[in-house]
Amino acid sequence: MFTGSKLGRAVAWLALTTALVLTVFPFYWMVRTALTPAAGLYDGSTSLWPRDATLINFRRVLGLVGPEEARAAGGSGAHIDFLRYTFNSVVYSGLIATVQTFCCAMAGYAFARLRFPGRDVAFGIIIAALMVPPIFTLLPNFVLVKQLGVLNTIPGLVLPSLLMTPFAVFFLRQFFLSIPREVEEAAMLEGVGTWGMFWRIVLPMSRGPLITIALTTVVWSWKDYLWPLLVGKGEDTRVLTVGLGVFLQQSPNRAPDWTGLMAGSVLSVVPVLLLLIFLGKRLVESLNFSGLK
Repeated sequence: MFTGSKLGRAVAWLALTTALVLTVFPFYWMVRTALTPAAGLYDGSTSLWPRDATLINFRRVLGLVGPEEARAAGGSGAHIDFLRYTFNSVVYSGLIATVQTFCCAMAGYAFARLRFPGRDVAFGIIIAALMVPPIFTLLPNFVLVKQLGVLNTIPGLVLPSLLMTPFAVFFLRQFFLSIPREVEEAAMLEGVGTWGMFWRIVLPMSRGPLITIALTTVVWSWKDYLWPLLVGKGEDTRVLTVGLGVFLQQSPNRAPDWTGLMAGSVLSVVPVLLLLIFLGKRLVESLNFSGLK
């Protein structure tokens, strides 16, 4: 017989397992489609396993086969410079994550510890910015980037998101408030100034939250599509999400290259997935707002 606690635990595990399956299944189906030969995509559409699994779709996307072999494998003749677009995505995501995390840390520390006129008003404005949908700032940012003459450049891509986001400032401020003041007061007695205290004491103690913000920023910028589509249409600045969209548009409407697109999508997820695997523990640990180890 199930007791109340055991029944509740079983229901919780069932709900968790169901949510996990629903979350992971689309990714599994993407991998399954990428491993399926184009000729057998529709014949075995109800099968959970790929028939005659092959890596030819991944090789096509990476440009490891010639045009004739790609067409013979079911390709549409569309081309994607996968390595270049991946490099552009790494630069785009890396610049935003690095600079934005550092700037938000400085702003969060200032709001948490420093006293200056208008501090509370400025912080209130930042919090209010959380309620502004990003789509509202898309057109003003585009006009500004165009007037600055940096369309189709990496600076034009990263400028609107480079310095800060309201959530990151709020998140880091809350963590800095949890750090005991005694630690900073002891540093002040040793003659450490405000900048030295922030750089040498507060930042090392805040490694977990900083990794969390950097990781979430990388994930957000890596999957960003609309802004890079508007600003970075050129080959030299095209990121991976936009490149995959162009790859699909080059396919004929009557026969889209779904297997190639799914192979490219799987490969595009791998870098972020590796980051989550190696830094996921830090992400969970940082949710425990503790200033001392």
